[in-house]
Amino acid sequence: MKGYSPESRSYWMIVLSLGLASMLIFAVMYSVQPLLPLYTEEFNISISAASLTMSLPTISLIAGLIILGFLSDRHGRVLFIKLSVFLSLLTFICIPFTHSFGMIAAIRFVQGFMLAGVPAAALAYIAEEIDAKYSALATAFYISCNALGGMIGRVVTAYVSEHQTWQHAIFYLSTFGAVVCIFVFFALPKSKNFSPGVRKLKTDFLGFYGHMKNPLLLLMFGLGITLQMSFTGMWTYLPFHLTEPPYGMSLDTISALYFAYGFGIIGAPTASYLSNRFSLQSLRNGAIVVLLVGLALTLTPAVPGIIAGLCIACFGFFTAHSLTASTVSSTAQTQKGLASSLYLVSYYIGVASGSTLLSPIWSSLNWNGLVIFTIAVPLFYTLFLHFSLKKRPSKM
Repeated sequence: MKGYSPESRSYWMIVLSLGLASMLIFAVMYSVQPLLPLYTEEFNISISAASLTMSLPTISLIAGLIILGFLSDRHGRVLFIKLSVFLSLLTFICIPFTHSFGMIAAIRFVQGFMLAGVPAAALAYIAEEIDAKYSALATAFYISCNALGGMIGRVVTAYVSEHQTWQHAIFYLSTFGAVVCIFVFFALPKSKNFSPGVRKLKTDFLGFYGHMKNPLLLLMFGLGITLQMSFTGMWTYLPFHLTEPPYGMSLDTISALYFAYGFGIIGAPTASYLSNRFSLQSLRNGAIVVLLVGLALTLTPAVPGIIAGLCIACFGFFTAHSLTASTVSSTAQTQKGLASSLYLVSYYIGVASGSTLLSPIWSSLNWNGLVIFTIAVPLFYTLFLHFSLKKRPSKM
């Protein structure tokens, strides 16, 4: 059957439902990032321990992407999208009632798996239910909502925690989540083009093996890891940097810096627009350069320079992310959904790495050392990637 077009009501219900679901998922995922300095003080734990509230859900989310991606191929997209929204909200509401950091970390680990349902099924749902002419627009809006959700989660928790408590912040976000949950449950259309997967599990494993043997896909997966590790590392340790002398910023002041994500929101549609005019490789390299320039600007001691760097880095990162995802999709000849899931897995490996594995660099080299590292890794990887793809087709 033909997919929905913008002239139909169902098209906009899909776009809005998935956009709101994405906002909730990423708001929940990144809401604790500004709270890490508070956790170190309240629970008397190290920075590395506090960062587990980011890395643990990322690890379980990776598992969820693989498992729920396979299940959604067999049992439908809508079921897993709705369950993901509801169960993510349910686990989120439980966090303020806990009184130990160990329990918070455990809940976050469980929560990560629940969060995976939306990203595991959303893009496949768009591809199946929306006319191919208009799916790029819907996909760009969905990815933009990823950035918007991450911004909302960070801004709300940082600002409210400064004026009330971090528990209040989670309650406020949960209220937003309840509204989203109700909307998604009633507005998201049932699948009309979904066909249950009839492939044997062996076929899926062969597809997985084939993708992991494809050198071009492996290069893109590696790029996803390095870009996200650098971007997450910067944002994870930024609150620690700015609460220390000479800045001494409060959390509500730091919360305003998360509006830099607004520049990331326009990254995906910008990439979609320019991809019709330039090669993906050229655009991707340009976006990575923009990201690195933004990271470098955060080394300046002046606050305006740091703010400019954050805005530029957000735009560069989300543009590069969108273009890399497009490259993965165009490179995979079969089982494109599985290839996209593997790219998301690499993306979240980068989140986990940037959250916890960079802690020793922060502890020993402070902000300047951390930022130089987050610049060096994607810079050298991009140079390696450029020479590896030099003789490849321009669509790469």
